[in-house]
Amino acid sequence: MSFRGKLSIISISLIVALYAIVGGFLSVQKDVFAKGDPYVQLRIFGEVLRHIVRDYVDEPDLEKVRVGALRGLTEGLDPYSSYLTPEQVKKFRQPTPEQMQTGLVLSKVAGYIYVVSVLKGSPAEKVGLRSGDFLEYVNGFASRDISLYDAEDLIGGQPGTEVEVKVFRRGRPYKVKLKRGEVVQPSVEASILEPGIGYVKLNTLAEGKATELKKSIQDLQKRGAQKLILDLRGVANGNIEAGIEATNIFVKSGTIAKTLGHNNAVTATYEADTSAVFTGQVVLIADRSTANAAEIIVAAFAANKRGEIVGERTFGSGSEQRLFELKNGAALLLTVTKYATPSGKAFMDTKETPGIVPTIEVKSAVATEEQVPEDDDQQSGQETEEADPVLPTTEPAPAEDLQLKKA
Repeated sequence: MSFRGKLSIISISLIVALYAIVGGFLSVQKDVFAKGDPYVQLRIFGEVLRHIVRDYVDEPDLEKVRVGALRGLTEGLDPYSSYLTPEQVKKFRQPTPEQMQTGLVLSKVAGYIYVVSVLKGSPAEKVGLRSGDFLEYVNGFASRDISLYDAEDLIGGQPGTEVEVKVFRRGRPYKVKLKRGEVVQPSVEASILEPGIGYVKLNTLAEGKATELKKSIQDLQKRGAQKLILDLRGVANGNIEAGIEATNIFVKSGTIAKTLGHNNAVTATYEADTSAVFTGQVVLIADRSTANAAEIIVAAFAANKRGEIVGERTFGSGSEQRLFELKNGAALLLTVTKYATPSGKAFMDTKETPGIVPTIEVKSAVATEEQVPEDDDQQSGQETEEADPVLPTTEPAPAEDLQLKKA
């Protein structure tokens, strides 16, 4: 390829890169090099490409370089933004019903795929996966080398097929074969713990579950419940509408949540609709597996002083993405909306520690300090051939639920 041809490819790459940079780096106010100036970042990007073309020892595959650069740009924004190839765009626009049949809610922590929550009764729970696990490899691909979108794409597939995952838990690696299958959203669990005290375990905020929650609480009231414990541990799915609907069951006045757009401008404010079903004393239980729509409930309780929040800091997520198509058929999946507390602080805060702090901190009986996988076998991006033990499908139950006891 001629030098002029190479520079043409560089120019095209720069145009695409500029689109991504303007969408992402404008929000970064304290960048070490550019102080938030996307054009300075663009010049650095151009310098790197010129060195690759002029000085790299071999003939570079500039298509591969461009794709890698765009993946890196989105990876530097947040876990949920991604560069999609033309093939991935087609799958995104025409999703097949068999995709994502595992019950995992995933994010990225320290560059690795991280299990935020595991749906009760799902294939993932049956093979022993649980909240707090790191996925080092997915079907042989190092999770630090792929995006969250790529990992979810690899994990999803035809029911009955398997995906091999290397799990890192409490400083030890395990291997597990995850069989894809039907995922059923679990029902709300409700019971009377003591006379006058009801307990509700919400397992999911998928479509229709807020309505089910309301009916369960009304049933507990008929059975004499005057006070309530609402357990939100493990609830990590659902959209903002589901979170608002569930919150309105308890909060009769005040702001419930906000959404933030470009430059953290408030795009919507959600107020309580005064139709609260339960006005008695409520205590929430939350932990690191509480995320997304469930954090709307937690944040609204904290802001409106509706009740105590017992447990641990929530995970800190909740966002919406939009697909921006590129001329070559590829696309950028960019975060355009973040869920926020009534005061306007995003759950997914990139400048401070994300999540919502409980009013009464109680560590779980099984909680351990999070250990990130070691880097020694990541240098080549290849999985080691050492035999890892099989992931245990069950673990001994703690003697008592300290968070529930405190609540």
